[in-house]
Parts: sequence; C-alpha cells; structure tokens
Amino acid sequence: MKIGDLALETGVSRRLLRYYEEQGLLRPQRLPNGYREYGDADVAAVRHIRAMLAAGLSTSVIARLLDCVHDDDGGRMVPTDCPGMVTNLRRERLRIAEDIERLRTSQRALDTMLATALNRR
Repeated sequence: MKIGDLALETGVSRRLLRYYEEQGLLRPQRLPNGYREYGDADVAAVRHIRAMLAAGLSTSVIARLLDCVHDDDGGRMVPTDCPGMVTNLRRERLRIAEDIERLRTSQRALDTMLATALNRR
C-alpha cells in the first residue's frame, strides 16, 4: 500500500508517517520509482507507535522498544521478552511520575495564588 493508504488505514497523517520514518520507526520498502510501499506489519507498527506515544514515551524510546511488542490474538499490543524492555519501561514510568509531581507542585502554587487573588477582591 502507498503512504496515502496507510494514512487512511491508521488515521495518521502522511506528514507524521514520514516523520516516523525519519525517526527510524517505520522502514517501508522503496519501489524502483522511489515510492514507499507499506504492508500490514506497518499498520500494526503505527498502532503500536501511537499507543506508546499515548503512554508518554518519546520516539527515541519507542525506537528501542518497537521490535519488542506484537499483537496478541485479540489485536492487543503485548510486550515480548526483550533485553532492556522492563528497564526502559521502569525508567520512563519514573520520569512520568516525576513530571506528575512537578505538575502537582505547580498546581498547588497556582491554587495558592488564585485563592490569594480571590480573597483580595
């Protein structure tokens, strides 16, 4: 399938698909005319990329983990036993937990400023 077909199939723009290729996340075949040719495995890869992005992973982390996931019989993404998979996921979970704590601190500071501003009225 061509890039437009993959975009329709996955709901991801052509521009974003090209970006995924630039990041090494997709590796389409190139036809003699230079066109990209995608297969069913690329459709699954795009779904996996989108799921990992939604989980807060960066494209550089996804590049390390993408070959470590596959679909089960129900079409659900599942990890395989891949070296470094658990370590990478734990590191990313810790990073996200730290981000959440920073955001909570910011929220508390804003709540304090807002309460002060409202009390001055």
